[in-house]
Amino acid sequence: MVRAVGVDAVTDATFEAEVLRSGRPVLVEFTADWCGPCRQLAPVLSEVAREEADRLKVVQLDVDANPGTTLTYGVLSMPTLIVFRDGEPVRQMVGARPKRKLLAELADV
Repeated sequence: MVRAVGVDAVTDATFEAEVLRSGRPVLVEFTADWCGPCRQLAPVLSEVAREEADRLKVVQLDVDANPGTTLTYGVLSMPTLIVFRDGEPVRQMVGARPKRKLLAELADV
């Protein structure tokens, strides 16, 4: 998995505790090593994680190593970004995007 700097990895085993039970909204990137757009998105996620740390948690989940969570949320394309709030998915985005666009899509989360 292409790790974004400052972004924690979650797994099938830690997803519930780290994402569904989080006290703040969580942006989850479903990613894979072989995903070119995921590599493009990594620096954007690093910046968003740093700049929005007070209101949003950002994590990554490797779809190849964690098929259970991937299947549960019907993720078919990478990167898929899902925002969870209070244990529920509230927004889903597919594909890499520039930081400005991602921040605009996250403004009301």
